Amino acid sequence: MVVVRVTLPIRIRMTARPIGESHRTASPLELLFDLTFVIAVAALTSRFAHAVEDGHALDALVPFLQVFFAIWWAWMNHTWFASSFDTDDVPFRLLTLVQMAGVLVLAAGVPAALEDNDYRAVTFGYLIMRVGLIAHWLRAAIEDPESRTTALRYVVGITVAEVGWVLRLVFAEAGVLSADALLAMFVALVLMELSVPLWAERKRPTSWHPHHIAERHGLFAIILLGESVLAASTGVQRSIEAEGVSVPLVSIGVCALVLVFALWWLYFLQPVAEGLVARRERSYVWGYGHYGVFAALAGVGAGLEAAVVHLGHHGATSAVAVAYAIAVPVAVFLTLVWALHVPLIARPVLHPSVMLGGAVVVLLLPLAAVALSLAVVVALIAAACGVVVGATIVLDRRA
Repeated sequence: MVVVRVTLPIRIRMTARPIGESHRTASPLELLFDLTFVIAVAALTSRFAHAVEDGHALDALVPFLQVFFAIWWAWMNHTWFASSFDTDDVPFRLLTLVQMAGVLVLAAGVPAALEDNDYRAVTFGYLIMRVGLIAHWLRAAIEDPESRTTALRYVVGITVAEVGWVLRLVFAEAGVLSADALLAMFVALVLMELSVPLWAERKRPTSWHPHHIAERHGLFAIILLGESVLAASTGVQRSIEAEGVSVPLVSIGVCALVLVFALWWLYFLQPVAEGLVARRERSYVWGYGHYGVFAALAGVGAGLEAAVVHLGHHGATSAVAVAYAIAVPVAVFLTLVWALHVPLIARPVLHPSVMLGGAVVVLLLPLAAVALSLAVVVALIAAACGVVVGATIVLDRRA
């Protein structure tokens, strides 16, 4: 028997990885990194589901989107950095561990953020993640002279933005700014965060790998789809404990699985890696647009959990409102998945008439909750998405 011993390198000089590197896939460390985001997303989805159940969905929507931005942007920044500079040595792993710890701190602060507008833990967790990322970029600047300018621009941009986030928290705790002013400051800081990559990579773009990036986004989409299944399952468990098994509960659980399966099918129906290879300059639109795609998937999970609880007669809101908590994120998902394919794919499989038509139908279906049961409306939404999948496949075969 031959024993192969693999020794983890203590330190490898960090240089930009080749764009055309073969067999570039997600590493085990990246998969572990994603697991910490499962916890953060689950906490956020659960709290938003409670807000929907209590009839406070609109009040919780802005905090939900704010916290989800912190989750998504931290994941995005590390993912695209790792695609260019992952060395998988000891320093890289330890700095990634720091970021993972920040995710867990952020997840712990989700209930306070959504229920009391208390963003102290969320801001502190985000700060920890940014410190780890800044250290990554400083290492790239020191060890890779050709990437130094880009790396240092990232360091400066991320640091300035993080100072802004800390100041926003200080102002909020001191009570010197109104809620509207704090929201305006949040929007300004988001725009600053989004502009950092545009500025940093203006002269020398990083060497992110198209197939690796496409795979990483797909994996995160699967995580969010899994959260929808978990949310629906949690809701069913809560209702069964209170009311016992019923036909509506079983039917809505089945419909939730069908809906999630249809959304998964549509997302992966057309691989985008080759589009990213051919049109790297359009990656910003595709990458930034995934905030809406991912937030919509998280919203679907919250809506499904709220729907299950409502069927168990534990909700304080109307069936129409709960149905819209599912329909709106589904419609946003259908619209954005199509829109993000347009700039990248020469001949998109996703047809605008089918995707946008499906989104309109889904938005109209909750009105039927006045006359029909919520379980039937959820079944109709799942069926509409199934029809979108089928029509897309048929049209593509004809083409």
